[in-house]
Amino acid sequence: MSPSPSTNEASAGGHYVYVIECSDGTYYTGYTTDVDRRVAEHNAGTAAKYTRGRRPVTLVHVETYDSQSAAMQREYAIKQLRRAAKEQLVRPAE
Repeated sequence: MSPSPSTNEASAGGHYVYVIECSDGTYYTGYTTDVDRRVAEHNAGTAAKYTRGRRPVTLVHVETYDSQSAAMQREYAIKQLRRAAKEQLVRPAE
């Protein structure tokens, strides 16, 4: 399955890999089945420990997958990228 990248797709159902930008300019990548809920959890301070002290966060990238396995493999791959590659990934298409 190929990813369906989007920055505005945030509905429940399916498997999503998302990238959020924290208030300090760092990126956090995660997996979820509900992007809106997960971003709200990050902003409420009830999600990842990493983002608790870096709020507010902003959703900058979402990819959709048919399986949890595929999504989690992509999450891992994004986490291995250097910052420059992540910046290129989240940059809007011109």
